Amino acid sequence: MKIFNTLSKIGILMLFIGCTSDLDVEPGDPNAFLDSDFYSDPSAYREGLAGVYANLSLTGTNGADNSNIQGLDAGTSQYGRGLWNLQELTTDEAIWSWENDPGLRELNRNTWAADNVVLRGMFGRTMTSVAFANEYLRQTEESVLDSRGVDGSLREDIQVYRAEARFLRALSYYHMMDLFGKAPFVTEADPVGAYQAPEYDRTELFNFIESELTAIIPDLKDPLQNEYARADKAAAWMLLAKIYLNAEVFTTEARYSECLSFCEQIINSGYSLAPEYLNLFKADNDQGASRNEIIFPLVSDGITTQNYGPTTVAINGQVGSKELNGENFGVAAGGWGGALRVTQQFSETMLNGNYNEDTRNTIILADRTINITEVSQKDQGYIVSKWSNRTSTGETGSATEIVDTDFPLFRLADVYLMYAEAQIRGGGGSASLAVEYINDLRTRAENPQRIGVSDLTLDLILNERLVELYWEAHRRQDLIRFNRYTGGVYNWSWKGNTPNGIAIDATKKLFPIPEASLAANPNLTQNSGY
Repeated sequence: MKIFNTLSKIGILMLFIGCTSDLDVEPGDPNAFLDSDFYSDPSAYREGLAGVYANLSLTGTNGADNSNIQGLDAGTSQYGRGLWNLQELTTDEAIWSWENDPGLRELNRNTWAADNVVLRGMFGRTMTSVAFANEYLRQTEESVLDSRGVDGSLREDIQVYRAEARFLRALSYYHMMDLFGKAPFVTEADPVGAYQAPEYDRTELFNFIESELTAIIPDLKDPLQNEYARADKAAAWMLLAKIYLNAEVFTTEARYSECLSFCEQIINSGYSLAPEYLNLFKADNDQGASRNEIIFPLVSDGITTQNYGPTTVAINGQVGSKELNGENFGVAAGGWGGALRVTQQFSETMLNGNYNEDTRNTIILADRTINITEVSQKDQGYIVSKWSNRTSTGETGSATEIVDTDFPLFRLADVYLMYAEAQIRGGGGSASLAVEYINDLRTRAENPQRIGVSDLTLDLILNERLVELYWEAHRRQDLIRFNRYTGGVYNWSWKGNTPNGIAIDATKKLFPIPEASLAANPNLTQNSGY
C-alpha cells in the first residue's frame, strides 16, 4: 500500500507555513487549523510527516492542476518533473517536441537564462520541501512534545519521523547543490516568515548534507523495514554515496572510497535486483520484486496522489506518435502527441551492437530518421517505450492520464554501477566484483555479451549508465562528472542550439538562480555566466 493512499489531512501541514519572500509559498487560511488542534490527535504526527513527503509528489491541496507556489502552474512546479526536465531535456537523452511550452525550448537547446520558468519552479519547489521539513521539525521539538504531554512509544515513533524529515531536507539541499550550486540555507532554528536566509555554497551544503545524514542514520529504520516510499537507512546511505561519487564536482576533493563503502552497505542490506527490468517502470512497481530493488521512489497514483510528475510525462510523452498507441501503455490512445524523442547520439549508443539483444533497449525505429534536423518535425528521431501505466500482469492503471507508476529516484542497479565507477576511479574495492555487478545487469536484461576486467573502463560505465538508467534523471549529472557536458568533447543534437550540436560554455554546468529569488533575497548571488 502506498504511503499516500489516504490524503484527507496531507495538505494540512501546508497551512502552517506562511508566505516567505524567498520561497513564494502561498499561505493557507491561518484560521483553518491550529497546530495545537492538529497535533492533539496522536496519529497527526505520522500524517504531518506524510505532508512533508507529499511535497515530492503533490503541488497543492486541490488536485493535480493546483500549485501552492505563486505564479506557476502545477506541472512546472512538480518536484520530480522539474528534476526530470533539468536532468534529461538538457542532455542527449530526450528532446521535447512542444517547444512553445514555457521554458522547455531553452532546455532543449541549452540556452536557458535566469528568467526560465522551469528553473524557477524547481528552485521554488525544492525550497518548499525544505520549509515543510523545517516546520515539521519545529512541531516535534522536545520542548514542544513536552508541552503536549507526548511520551512513550509515540515519542519513539516521532524520533524516527524526525530523522525522515531531516533526510527529505538533506535530499532537497542535495538537489540545490547539484543543480544551482548554492541555496538559501534555512533550518528549523531560523525564524518563520520574512526571513532572508544566508547563502550556502556547494562546499557548505556538502558538509551540511554529509553531517546531517550521518547524524540521522541511527534513527532511521533498517533497510526494507519501513513502509514503502518512506526513507530507511539504505536511502540515507544512497544519498551519501551520491554526494561522494560527485564530490570532485561539488568540492574538488575526490571521495570515491567513501562512495564505494556506502555502495557495499546497500548491496549487502537485503535489496535485490528485480528479475524483469521493464517491470520496474510499470504501474505496480510499488509491489513485489520491484519494491525490493527501488530504494526510494517518488509516488504517483491516478486517483489519490495525482500529479503531472515525471512518470506521467514520460508515459504520455513517449506515445501518441504513429508507432505507439497509448492504450498499449495504459493511457489515452493519443497520449501527448509524441512529445518526447531521443537524440541521434543516444540512439547510436543503444544500437552500437552491444545492446541489440538487450531488453533495456526499447528504441522504436520504424519509419523514422535517427537525426532530428527540426525539433518541430515529430517523425524525426527515434522514440522509446520504457515506461508504462499497465501493471506487470497487463492491467491498466487506475486512471488513463495521470499514472500509477512511481518514479524510482534511487534503485539498486544504480548502486551496482556506482560501485564499478568508484572502483575504476581509485576508490578501492574489487575489479572482479565490479565486473560481476555489470554482468548481473546484462544478465537481467538478457544481453548475451559479458565483460571482463580488461573491458572495465570509464567509457563503458558511462554507456552502461545510459542504457540502464535513461529517463531516470541521472544523465546531466553523469555527463558533468565524466567531463562530457560542456565544451566540445561530446556534442549531441541541438546542444548549443544547432542541429548537430556545438560546444557550450562551462558555466552551463550550473543553472542560474531565478530572478525572482534574487529579487526576494539580497543574500543570494548569481552564478557565473548569467
